[in-house]
Amino acid sequence: MTTQTSKNDKVFLGHPAGLGWLSGAEFWERFSYYGMLTLLVLYMVNQLQLPGHVEHVWGFALFRSLVGSFFHTHSIKGIASATVGLYSGLVYLTPIAGGILAERFIGRTRAVTLGAVLMAIGHFLMAFDATFLVALLCLLTGVGCFKGNIATQVGDLYGAEDPRRADGFQIYYIGIQIAVIGSPILCGYLADRYGWHWGFGVAGVGMLIGLCIYLLGRPTFPPEPLAQAKSGEQIRPPLDAKGRFNIAVLVLLVPVLAVSAIGNQQIFNSYLVWAGPVFNLTFLGFSMPVTWLVSVDSIVSTVTMVGSIMFWRWWAARWREPDELSKIIIGVLISASGPLALAAAAAAFAATGHRVSLGYAIAFHVLNDIGFANVFPVMLALYTRASPKGYAGIMVPICYLSLFFCGLGIGWLGAQLDHMSGTQFWLMHAGLIAGAGVVLLAIRIAFGRSLTPVYEEPHAAAQAA
Repeated sequence: MTTQTSKNDKVFLGHPAGLGWLSGAEFWERFSYYGMLTLLVLYMVNQLQLPGHVEHVWGFALFRSLVGSFFHTHSIKGIASATVGLYSGLVYLTPIAGGILAERFIGRTRAVTLGAVLMAIGHFLMAFDATFLVALLCLLTGVGCFKGNIATQVGDLYGAEDPRRADGFQIYYIGIQIAVIGSPILCGYLADRYGWHWGFGVAGVGMLIGLCIYLLGRPTFPPEPLAQAKSGEQIRPPLDAKGRFNIAVLVLLVPVLAVSAIGNQQIFNSYLVWAGPVFNLTFLGFSMPVTWLVSVDSIVSTVTMVGSIMFWRWWAARWREPDELSKIIIGVLISASGPLALAAAAAAFAATGHRVSLGYAIAFHVLNDIGFANVFPVMLALYTRASPKGYAGIMVPICYLSLFFCGLGIGWLGAQLDHMSGTQFWLMHAGLIAGAGVVLLAIRIAFGRSLTPVYEEPHAAAQAA
């Protein structure tokens, strides 16, 4: 298995060929994930837990008892919500085990392949009431093997000082954003028209397509960084002082990145509950479901991701391009202004008692998505590059822990909407995000030199290419 990692390898949009194959595989994995996640809570409320179905689910009585006790809820809606929350949180924990499995035992390519197979099995098992819990277990195990390791392979396509790394991860994320637009629409339509299991089934087909793309692209992937461990052989180089320091700083960033993402992740939670009665969702005689705001956000996010890539390419041709941590700080501070648009909408709604223009929501999504075009993909670029050699497969899942903690945080923050006005609620979000940006800036000033690559000057880089 061979690949080129030099700057002369520009066969896919100016990037290594492997980026195209990995992005295609990740597109279909995210298609299947978001398609299934869109249906999960509705399926549990409207079919799975009803008489005639729930008694057939293997182990569900024990599962319901344990989850109900932990989350202090025993209603159908409560168990469904708790299950979805638990599932979506564990999605960002299991990649740690998947990274260890890949680094110590089977390698990244085999781990990603195993993960894709398990996820495809899990999606198809969702077609049967009895295997519901087995399906969730397969999906969680599969995403643990797949998610962190495929992102690490994207990072391995580039040399340590290749400035295309962040640009490459932004291209990688565009596929994810397109998947988020399309999968809820298609899976939801099939589930509504033909039944839940058709929706889950098409998610499984999507995962099989992703697996095929991944296997076809294997010759273009980066070689495994270390040989498989044999009797007593080290599987990675020993850590020096700089390596230990980098790991400490990257771990320190996790809770700050978690706070910085609360406005973006709240879109899938309390934002929809609050937005329904506040915005005027009727136009040309058509009443738009509030859930379509998620698709609107995905469309805006895709456009801003492309715009961000084009902007930084334009910038790099003229001036020195900022390092990854600086881009993240810029993105977080821009995204902090997004909730201010919602606070203004809440104030207008409170003052008039009438639904307000959807323009406030569009302003929020544009500001939020411009910011996060420079956060999520660049965050992955930072963790794959700054991690010591042989540790990226573990550090990328640790990076994903920021989204796990963010999920817990937005759950707690969402509960405060019952006790606060909409204006106070969104001002709180803006303040927390801006505060996280300031803390990131302080970390950049104090410790960022260790994480900052030495890039070539623009003109020198152009001559080398």
